[in-house]
Amino acid sequence: MLYGAMKVTIGGPLKLAFRPWVEGLENVPAEGPAILASNHLSFSDSFFLPAVLDRKVTFIAKAEYFTTPGVKGRLTAAFFKGVGQLPVDRSGTRGAGEAAIRSGIEVLERGELFGIYPEGTRSPDGRLYRGKPGGLARVALATGAPVIPVAMIDTEKIQPPGKIVPKLMRPGIRIGKPLDFRRYEGMDHDRFVLRAVTDEVIYEIMKLSGQEYVDIYATAMKRQLAEEAKAEKEAEKAEREAGKEAERAAKAALAREEREQAEKLRAAMERAEREQAERDRAEQRRSDP
Repeated sequence: MLYGAMKVTIGGPLKLAFRPWVEGLENVPAEGPAILASNHLSFSDSFFLPAVLDRKVTFIAKAEYFTTPGVKGRLTAAFFKGVGQLPVDRSGTRGAGEAAIRSGIEVLERGELFGIYPEGTRSPDGRLYRGKPGGLARVALATGAPVIPVAMIDTEKIQPPGKIVPKLMRPGIRIGKPLDFRRYEGMDHDRFVLRAVTDEVIYEIMKLSGQEYVDIYATAMKRQLAEEAKAEKEAEKAEREAGKEAERAAKAALAREEREQAEKLRAAMERAEREQAERDRAEQRRSDP
């Protein structure tokens, strides 16, 4: 009931305001379990996709969204529950990965739709990154549920990082034909099979989205970008410090030059005074009888 209410209060206005276009909606089954495997461009992906579907789709979210105390915490928890987000406890020996797999299997065993992002995190630059083996593939092989590739289009342009007010524009959603991996039944712990399944799904997403593919993990790219940003800041800081040091050195050199000039001037004046005094004495001697 809460999901239905939130779909009306959030999904309706979302569709009205942004008017997302959809292709391939017929590829989502009217009933029964299925996995929606999507690229991940924006925080809003988990809202736009459910908004265009007639069925409930459950994504996973970190448990902290559901356990924060206070009024704000309760409102946040209610919101995420209402839009179909499922809390995942990241504690334990294998963290969020195992928890996400268990949660996904439970959703599918209820005959529902389970949403997952094979890249594991949002794309840092709009490109499509290597899928992480394990989560998607293990859930698909453990349940036999079909995997439906989904491409979110332009959602990253609606609210880029750092922007508070979203831009009103039409995002797109392309839904591909279901992929059947039941041929790998019983092989959900074979890492080569997990990699093959993940790569096949990512390839289908790439065809749907038209994104440039990057054969590294998005998390690795984020670390690389963070390190580059840190190095750039340190270089800028070093450059500023070097500039300040050069300015201090220039000021010190100018002060030395001014002191040297003052010493030279004082010495010249003292020499002139001595010479003048010597001339005065000589003149005095000539004038004495």
